[in-house]
Amino acid sequence: MKPNQSRYWLNPNITDEASFHQEVHQVCEVYEAAPALYENGIHVHSTDEMTGIQALSHKHEALPMVPGKVERREFEYERHGTSGLIASRHVVTGQIESPLIQPTRTELDFVQHVREVVLLHPEHQHIFITDQLNTHQSESLVRFVIDRGKLGLDEETIGVKGKSGILKSLATRKAFLENLAHLIRFVYTPKHCSWLNQIECWFSILVRRLLNKRSSFSSKEALEERIAQFIVYYNTHLAKPFKWTFDGKLLKV
Repeated sequence: MKPNQSRYWLNPNITDEASFHQEVHQVCEVYEAAPALYENGIHVHSTDEMTGIQALSHKHEALPMVPGKVERREFEYERHGTSGLIASRHVVTGQIESPLIQPTRTELDFVQHVREVVLLHPEHQHIFITDQLNTHQSESLVRFVIDRGKLGLDEETIGVKGKSGILKSLATRKAFLENLAHLIRFVYTPKHCSWLNQIECWFSILVRRLLNKRSSFSSKEALEERIAQFIVYYNTHLAKPFKWTFDGKLLKV
């Protein structure tokens, strides 16, 4: 018991219990099957954005530790803007793939990232695990999956956003992107369940190792360069698969 400690907790907003459990199990089943899928040329990627990464620099140099005193770091800092990161983590190899390090995260940015990941293995199948953000179920993404998968659908079937066909609504676009028959398909985590997405575990590694209170970045460009350098180092020396033991059976709280 540690009554002096606490942490934030977000309960999922479950409106359909059966659908929620099905989505959780689906994600866990893909993680479990990922090694076998990989042997058959199917790549599983965990994908998401990390936004609002601040480029902060301390106003003064830290005072080094001396006998009897810990290192003392300047409390005040200067802001130099923010950037962001769209990244995928290969579930089997642990590699961080085609990171897009920039402030924006539009639907076109997301499609660009997905395209670059797919082009790492252009002849293979790809499964992306991501959350249900609107940009992850966009018209641009649907059209990319159609073009890349050479599905040959006519414009009437594709439809018009907000009016008809595949593009009619978020629900119809999501159903299309989840189609098991596609060369590129998406598996969506339930809402408020980011902890199911392995890339979020890696984001916490990035924060602890690079974006911590000891860090100091003189500009947004310096921040972006350091993130890129860390990813190269991580892929070279640290990348490995996570041992995922959760099987979808939720705890009672």
